[in-house]
Amino acid sequence: MTFRLSLCLTLLLSAAACKGPSLNAFEKDISIRGGAWAMENRPSVEFDVTDTVAAYNVSVVCRHTDGYAYKNLWLLISTRRPGDSMFRKDRFELTLQKNDGSWYGTGMDDIWDQRIPLYPTLHFNRIGTYTVVFEQNMRDNPLKGILDIGLRVEKMP
Repeated sequence: MTFRLSLCLTLLLSAAACKGPSLNAFEKDISIRGGAWAMENRPSVEFDVTDTVAAYNVSVVCRHTDGYAYKNLWLLISTRRPGDSMFRKDRFELTLQKNDGSWYGTGMDDIWDQRIPLYPTLHFNRIGTYTVVFEQNMRDNPLKGILDIGLRVEKMP
């Protein structure tokens, strides 16, 4: 019995000491308080880039309820590169619902998760910390049904 316990403990410690493959991905989601996104609420994310040769897949991560009232989500996304003092602002339309009324992404009960590509093969031209700020750009204030908004930056193989 002691031998088996020692063997199991040794295997667990050995497995914990081994490093697995690097995911080469960053993802950060910001909760929207009460599922009602006010226009004044501008969640931001910072991430570091260390490789300017690699291509990256950049996506918006959105979690919403089944009761979200629209098929799309308009966002203003402001980006600041390392060394810059100014943000560059772009407007994006994210399609959340299919023509038949079903949601894209994966759902459980009345919550839906979506990862919507913004830039499938982006090359960052500077090493350092990038800042991304999200603003909802819909007519409703607050916009009900959005639970989380975030960013995923994934290094391409």
